[in-house]
Amino acid sequence: MFIYLNQLSFITAYYNTPMKQVSHMTYDSRQAGDHCVFFCLKGENSDGHNHMHEAIENGAVMIIGTDQKLIEKVSAQYPDRAFGVVKDGREAFAEFAILFYEQADRNIKTIGVTGTNGKTTVAAFVKSLLTQCGLKTGSIGTNGIFASQEEIIYKKSTPTTPEASDLHAIFRDLSARQDDAVVMEVSSIAIDQKRVHGIQFDTAIHTNISAEHLEYHKTFANYKEAKMKLFDQAYTAVVNIDDEMGRELSERFKGDLITYSLDRHSGADLIADNCHVSESGTMFELLVNGQSYLVNSSVYGNYNVHNLLSAIGTALHHGFDIDLIIPLLKNIENPKGRFQVIEEYGSRKIIIDYAHTPVALNSLLAEAKKLPHQKMIAMIAGIGIRDFNKMPRMAETAEGQADEIVVTVDHPGHHDPGKVVDQVMTGFKNPYDPSITTSLTRKEGVLKALAQSNEGDLILLTSGCINGAQIIKGEYIPHSDEEIIKDYFARLKKAQVKGIERCK
Repeated sequence: MFIYLNQLSFITAYYNTPMKQVSHMTYDSRQAGDHCVFFCLKGENSDGHNHMHEAIENGAVMIIGTDQKLIEKVSAQYPDRAFGVVKDGREAFAEFAILFYEQADRNIKTIGVTGTNGKTTVAAFVKSLLTQCGLKTGSIGTNGIFASQEEIIYKKSTPTTPEASDLHAIFRDLSARQDDAVVMEVSSIAIDQKRVHGIQFDTAIHTNISAEHLEYHKTFANYKEAKMKLFDQAYTAVVNIDDEMGRELSERFKGDLITYSLDRHSGADLIADNCHVSESGTMFELLVNGQSYLVNSSVYGNYNVHNLLSAIGTALHHGFDIDLIIPLLKNIENPKGRFQVIEEYGSRKIIIDYAHTPVALNSLLAEAKKLPHQKMIAMIAGIGIRDFNKMPRMAETAEGQADEIVVTVDHPGHHDPGKVVDQVMTGFKNPYDPSITTSLTRKEGVLKALAQSNEGDLILLTSGCINGAQIIKGEYIPHSDEEIIKDYFARLKKAQVKGIERCK
């Protein structure tokens, strides 16, 4: 496509040729190629202005940044390249992406999910419910990129909410696949970094809030305000009013609002009451506009009923009748890694749930204890790429709630795994309790938890494994709890067979 710099409203000054043919856009100079426009974005550890020469050598025909003096100087060295100056690099990047991908976000309905816990689960529930209702819906988030009927393989730029260029490319791809809508996790960091700038969401969903990402936002107030901003760019909203931020949103939001709650006396639009958990899911009473409905759902636990209510509210916003919605709730697809129950290895029950905050961990432990078991073994972790101050609170939450606890590390990043584990251990009142053991890798932690189990036991594997990998010193190292579990029981079975043969 052809781009005219003087037609881009966010460019305050430009140099050299005002027109160039552009085939793609990037903020990574290593990914620049022929006919590429390169944006000089400033990050926590690097500044794209320092990589302009590399981008040009790799084929970039346009350079856009905020440092006017430096850009003017470099433009004089490359008279055959176009240069632009903008006030806000990230806003310009998002606006260019919208232009470049021909406003693909307007061709499908967009649903944004924010909250400390539950974003991945809510996105999966919304995708499942809307698609069953007849609105073919894709999803974007921690578990990957999905069209309504299949996974789409993308190399994601971030763990949760992709950069703006990737987002709009995905929107275009989903539209080309004839999908009608997309539900996406929107993290507070993504909002702060303006990755969703310029998108007018059809629906914004709030799940809950508790302290998280303070290593980035520095204060809880900054974190909360970042999340609030999503609702300033949404037509409709679905809000949990059992939560502090949700109650504030219910007063602040000016559009069409649906509230939900587990409190019968809350006055919410959607209320779930009398929840009963079984091994096949959760049954509850749903109150809607004064009417009572009995719901059999395929989700586990009260906190997931909360998440399911947000999906119901979203379906209502998109014009579907409650009488159509209720029979579909027994077929809601649970996301991988969220109360994922594995029961194929004898009478043990293994639950994978990537609860990675104290609040999420507490909810998981409370619901898991309701399931029949002999002994409960819980693996918890410190996440090296997250706030170190949160790690002791994971131990505080787990202590006394499981028969045995394995402490491990997730995504050590550039940190020493031993220091991460030690930080978690400071949260235990009695860190020398023999029922508490440690490991320095997630794989070793999973194996320890399994080795401590017997038939009839319940094993909880928790924390924040992302995208089938562990992040170690900037590298994504492939990791799969399921494969580790499968291999463990295969070796156990093989050892048992050999033992039987020796006894003959």
